[in-house]
Amino acid sequence: MSFDSFDRKILALLQADSSLPMSVVGERVGLSQSQAWRRVERLEKEGVIVRRVVVLDRMKLGLTVQMFTLVKLNKHSERAGEKFQAAVEQYPEVVEVHTVLGNVDFLLRIVTSDLNAYSKLLSDRLASLPMVQEVQTLISLSAEPGGRGLPVSLSA
Repeated sequence: MSFDSFDRKILALLQADSSLPMSVVGERVGLSQSQAWRRVERLEKEGVIVRRVVVLDRMKLGLTVQMFTLVKLNKHSERAGEKFQAAVEQYPEVVEVHTVLGNVDFLLRIVTSDLNAYSKLLSDRLASLPMVQEVQTLISLSAEPGGRGLPVSLSA
């Protein structure tokens, strides 16, 4: 899939603010409203634009602790990984699940209201899963709300 400069500009704009009206998007990238709309519609149909969301400030919601938890499973079977992923996807505190290569099997991004809430999640649910061998936690000291967008200028 290839993208021209108009596609890249549209993606960058919508990634920064998906609520922009198509008239504004078109104006900012040098296209008519209908041309911009057709391109966005194509990017959605092709699965480049997965969904449009609102980015929330976790600190203002009282979710003041963010951590990255590294999980090593005691078995390296596809079934154990699937069961683990299905289990942690039920925990609202787990906002991202990544299967990774290396000394661990999963990287989780977790947000909670405080360290006590994380400790309870860890001891009561996460570490008690039968397939979990080891858990390591890295506490994030800072992050901007919503993070950075993807570098669409680097796309093919």
